[in-house]
Amino acid sequence: MATKLFRKRSYLPLPLEWLLLPFARLAYRVRARRPENVPGRGGVILIANHLSFVDAIVLQLACPRPLRFLGYEGLKANVFFEKLFRWSGMIGFSPRDPVGSTRRILRALQAGEVLCLFGEGHISRIGELMRIKPGFEAIARRAGVPVVPVAHDGLWGSVFSFSGDRWIFKSPRIMPTHVCVCFGRPMLPSEATAGKVRRELLDLGAEAFSQRPVLRRHLGGEAARALVKHPGMVQVIDRTGERVELTAGKLFAAAAALSRRIKKTIPEKRVGIVLPPGMGAFIANLAVSFANKIPVNLNFTAGKSTTEGSMKLGEVSTIISAPAMQEKIPGFPWPAGTKDLKAELKALGKARIVFWLIVAYIVPNQLVPRLLGLPRRGDNDECSLLFTSGTSGEPKGVVYTHRNILAQCWQISSIAVLPPTARMLACLPLFHSFGYSITVWYMVMRGCTTITVPSPLDTRRVVDAIHDENATVIIGVPSFLRPILKRATHGELKSLELVVSGAEKMPLDLYDAFMNQFHIDIMEGFGLTETSPVTNVNQQHPPAISRFSVPQYGKRLGSVGRMMPGMSARIVDPDTYEERPLTSTGLLLFKGDNVFTGYLNDAAKTAEAIRDGWFHTGDLARFDEDGFLYIEGRLSRFSKLAGEMVPHGTIEDAIIKAYNLTDVEGYVIAVAGVPDEAKGEVLVLVTTRDFELADLRQKITDAGLPNLWVPRVILKVDSIPVLGSGKLDLKALKETVLNGLRR
Repeated sequence: MATKLFRKRSYLPLPLEWLLLPFARLAYRVRARRPENVPGRGGVILIANHLSFVDAIVLQLACPRPLRFLGYEGLKANVFFEKLFRWSGMIGFSPRDPVGSTRRILRALQAGEVLCLFGEGHISRIGELMRIKPGFEAIARRAGVPVVPVAHDGLWGSVFSFSGDRWIFKSPRIMPTHVCVCFGRPMLPSEATAGKVRRELLDLGAEAFSQRPVLRRHLGGEAARALVKHPGMVQVIDRTGERVELTAGKLFAAAAALSRRIKKTIPEKRVGIVLPPGMGAFIANLAVSFANKIPVNLNFTAGKSTTEGSMKLGEVSTIISAPAMQEKIPGFPWPAGTKDLKAELKALGKARIVFWLIVAYIVPNQLVPRLLGLPRRGDNDECSLLFTSGTSGEPKGVVYTHRNILAQCWQISSIAVLPPTARMLACLPLFHSFGYSITVWYMVMRGCTTITVPSPLDTRRVVDAIHDENATVIIGVPSFLRPILKRATHGELKSLELVVSGAEKMPLDLYDAFMNQFHIDIMEGFGLTETSPVTNVNQQHPPAISRFSVPQYGKRLGSVGRMMPGMSARIVDPDTYEERPLTSTGLLLFKGDNVFTGYLNDAAKTAEAIRDGWFHTGDLARFDEDGFLYIEGRLSRFSKLAGEMVPHGTIEDAIIKAYNLTDVEGYVIAVAGVPDEAKGEVLVLVTTRDFELADLRQKITDAGLPNLWVPRVILKVDSIPVLGSGKLDLKALKETVLNGLRR
């Protein structure tokens, strides 16, 4: 509910208020949540996030009491800001006169006024919450007034924000901007620290983000609208066989026509898809969604029994595929209801596809979802199903809702990682959460061009695709990126503007090699299947827009970046689940609209993963004060020896460095922990190389690691088990170790 602009008295002259009030109400639809948290009387400090130059107006619209703001005194050198200070009653703060500035602030608070401070100290140029400065703590204690955190969402991307590395000089929004302002609980001066306020602002920001009207829409409908908005744009460049270009209009037409056939011929709710990344996979996934059914991209690299179990759990009896895939994976449990995508499209006839192509060009995009018969609302209904890679257990059915995927798309759109001009090289399979959510849905709804190759393991084809198509973005796991160092020249990768590494920890030697050889700065990110998947990513430092801009940081080496907008986190003790400060190491928990709602038909595992609304990631991690996340490792990749948590990944890194294995492709070593009656657990080094235990012990201790961390057993194998996504298969690794020790 929008509140009156200035309810009791205004610091603005009456004519200016008359001008601002109609404009504000016309441009912004402000919804305030819990404005009653602002005490009705007495001095109060509000700590808010800062996203644009109109934040003050929006906050005043939402707040039931008149606000006074704190501003940098040096801005008065500008005539406009000098008048703004005088008209708005803003309190000037000068680093040259901190005593005088503090006195003015204290006088206002002691007079019973509400002082609103932007805790970050300046407008965010990356759209994410930065470090909260602690200056307010002493002021709150001296004045003896409560502190109320307040977060707003919706203004990033407007002409008054720094999105796109510029402000004012960009296209304004035609429709009114929906803004949600969430007020937190009042905090006593003694408990209001910068760390706690930042945590509250993250929680409130996630709540405000969840109120976006777009998140209640239907995923298929939003994709259809996006495709017909620019029907002539090249959407997909398929390099699976012969190079094929597909415009957004043609992609929509083929998917729309096929969706009518799917509706008539497939009665089941879920439809399986077994296709490599490419034009066919795009058409199949969109068509199933346009038919208001649920696409299920099945992992064709998993074993037969695992796949049969997945199909049974998902009640999948019809699969859309291609004869080439059936020949390539004959051991796959193909059901009788397997359909050939090319044959299905041919059976439609050209006339039906041409009809929908005409629709794409002449019908307003807002009406297209209605022509497809799609509901306006999707929200928390299931829209797709993926199965986890099963790195540490049996695969589970991860149910994605329309809200999950839409939230993920809007979160990534809010940062500068994948702008509309991006040309992304897509090689991850669509049964992988990133390959599905980002390669298909984000790229379609953002209007980016996707260049597809069938496999990330075909490094030569990947490099050729980057060079030939002028790809600007490539995203992959370190084991897929490392071979590029040997097979590509600087000239072949000169079009790349962004390389993102995820799924596993990025080795620093890989970062250094890419920087030295290609002058490319790899950005590390993080995500899980259950979070749709991206939760964190580094991005380039934003440029200084004006002479008043202060340095801001988008990346930090060794971290996986800040959280996506609309997310919050907790760090808890892995044994007791007691909350710890975000800056301490512990079990990582996430909350946000991109977090899934549960596992398919598995209430027990869902209850284990989601507790009190928080998703337990199974990762040990910490944040720094600027919000950058550092992953210490999977909880399942730690062994508890003599009461100490021993990280397998750290031991592996030390061995790789000691034996100079950094340039070796693929996995040649892995550390696993197995039960031991005497010590609880024993460390085993699984390797494809020959190692002497005494030499191994010496090198690990020389690296500065404790003797407790030295593997007690060396098990040589032919190969280290790896999943189709490129990650270490922890379940198969454990079975390999147990079988090897029994011999």
